[in-house]
Amino acid sequence: MKNKVILVLSVLFGLMFINSGLNKFFAYMPMPDEMPQGAVALMEAMASVGWLFPLVGVVEVVGGLLFITNKYRALGAIIIFPVMVGVLLTHIVNIPGGLPLALVLFAINAWVMIENREKYAPLFQ
Repeated sequence: MKNKVILVLSVLFGLMFINSGLNKFFAYMPMPDEMPQGAVALMEAMASVGWLFPLVGVVEVVGGLLFITNKYRALGAIIIFPVMVGVLLTHIVNIPGGLPLALVLFAINAWVMIENREKYAPLFQ
């Protein structure tokens, strides 16, 4: 049962990140009209660094694809983790309305990392 729950959550999590990453290249999802000033300033600053959005987009797509697969889920969780920390901090500081979803996504990522902790053990030896 637990494996089925992890599979469903992993597919949804992966698809969300694939969608987010692809949006950085194709901009098919419009930005909300009412964004807090801090969030607008953050997005403008990130956009001014020409390579940052494409890099994050690639990381999100690759990490999302890996997260969906059972064999490479642990690698996908590690790849997405820094992006997830950025998402969480952005919502804590600038866009508190999105914090519940960010916390759920962070919890899914943390759960998958905990479930795969034996695969990370060689990194700490």
